[in-house]
Amino acid sequence: MKKFSFVLMFTLLVGMLAACGTAENGEEANTGTEDGAEKKTLVMGTSADYPPFEYIDSAKSNEIIGFDIDIANYIAEQLGYEIEIKDMDFSGLIPALSSERVDFVLSGMTPTEERKENVDFSQIYYAAHHMIVSKTDNKIETVDGLKGKKVGVQLGSIQEGKAKELKDEGLNIEIKQLNRIPELIQDLKAGRLDAVIIEDTVAKGFLENNDDIQGIVMPDTNEEGSAIAFPKGSELTEQFDQVVTEMKENGKMDELINKWFGDEAE
Repeated sequence: MKKFSFVLMFTLLVGMLAACGTAENGEEANTGTEDGAEKKTLVMGTSADYPPFEYIDSAKSNEIIGFDIDIANYIAEQLGYEIEIKDMDFSGLIPALSSERVDFVLSGMTPTEERKENVDFSQIYYAAHHMIVSKTDNKIETVDGLKGKKVGVQLGSIQEGKAKELKDEGLNIEIKQLNRIPELIQDLKAGRLDAVIIEDTVAKGFLENNDDIQGIVMPDTNEEGSAIAFPKGSELTEQFDQVVTEMKENGKMDELINKWFGDEAE
């Protein structure tokens, strides 16, 4: 009986110590959030070659920064999410959404009717125009000036669609698609392209840093806009859209626009 009682007491003591250890570990695991729950991590897809929307300033760090990154971080903070960013070619963003390898895309993407067949979009958060960029010693100053020229566009972009539209309307141009905007500018400067069509806000940075290129905004074109993309039926669409509305109302969106596109932009 004494031996049995000793074993029983020993077992109870071990159980109590284990319970205390579990409670202490649980308390430590819950530290850092008000309700003790881990923040859910959302995977964001982007193409980090599109300054000032998303890019890497390699002179400073390998971190992806930009207008869209600030928007994503603000929305995540308001909704209680963490963000993991995946950089990929722009043409791979819609397939990544459709296969649910990413939870959303923030990459200066225009919600075209074709894209809406495969993914859902938030409201427009920023609007811009198309720009024709050419070399200063071979200026192209009108859309008609593209006739007979080799024109570069980013693969999968709204500008690719615009170039194809111009060609379908009878403008004789040769279209070359590349994955990244810097590749387009490089080919333009090297003479492998006569012109490129990119968004005017994106072109601004390249024009400021390259004296040998110039650009004109394409006239008589409808204003295009950027929106956040989600897999079809995602519950995040409504959540993000509500925060975008709040950002427009409370001045946060204007603050970020001025930071990245206005006088404060570097």
